[in-house]
Amino acid sequence: MTPADTHLSAAPRPRVGIPWRTTQEQREGKRDKLDFYFNAVRKAGAEPLEVSLEQSPEQLASQLEKLDAFVLPGSPADVDPGRYGASRHPKTATLDPNRDATDDAILTHAFHSSKPVLAICYGCQILNVHLHGSLIQDIPEVRPDRPLAVPHGTTDLAAGAIGGDQNHDAVLTAGSLLAKLAGSTAAHINSSHHQAIDQPGEKLGVVAYAPDGTIEAVEWTGDSNWVVGVQWHPERMPEDPLAQRLFQDFVAAARAREAVAQKA
Repeated sequence: MTPADTHLSAAPRPRVGIPWRTTQEQREGKRDKLDFYFNAVRKAGAEPLEVSLEQSPEQLASQLEKLDAFVLPGSPADVDPGRYGASRHPKTATLDPNRDATDDAILTHAFHSSKPVLAICYGCQILNVHLHGSLIQDIPEVRPDRPLAVPHGTTDLAAGAIGGDQNHDAVLTAGSLLAKLAGSTAAHINSSHHQAIDQPGEKLGVVAYAPDGTIEAVEWTGDSNWVVGVQWHPERMPEDPLAQRLFQDFVAAARAREAVAQKA
């Protein structure tokens, strides 16, 4: 072990807040999908902590102050289209006001305090909405011009096809953080969603596309804070080098931010 490795292992583990995916899962204690995020954060060297979706605003604000960074996970629910001024499409089937409000509060706090955010799937979508962007409410129905040769989730598949994560290629923007982490402008990602970013939010740079033009990742350009949104599920790709580096870089950003805060 090198001196640098020794210093890293002795450093405090950043505290990463992860909200429950849905109010129902929280009430039932159903955490099989949530634990993918917890495991990925632990593997990257941080300490994950649950963020309840049923706290008062005062309780939530108090908890957020004690956390160093945030992972916004995926969800079987959709972001309320009223948040981006759209009427509700029939395929926007399930809403979770508690999850929407909790993520919105987390993002407000994170941007105000310069805390890193890794936003995944639903998390990426609400990050976009928080920054005044909009969403495609159902890719197959709203964008039928996009070829179904690139399925993004079970809603894209023919009847009787096997569900679960789909897989497809993505093109990463040269010079982006994701391209640097991948060491390439090409990536192979998993996919499990029926909605996606339509109009990008303010100061969000689009840094990854699927072959059909679907936006797959965004990065915050407003200042130096580490904020990345990915439409795919790196937490379910534990052996993938890009997924590992993404979580590692996120945790490194949390460590760096905490070090600066302690010196202030």
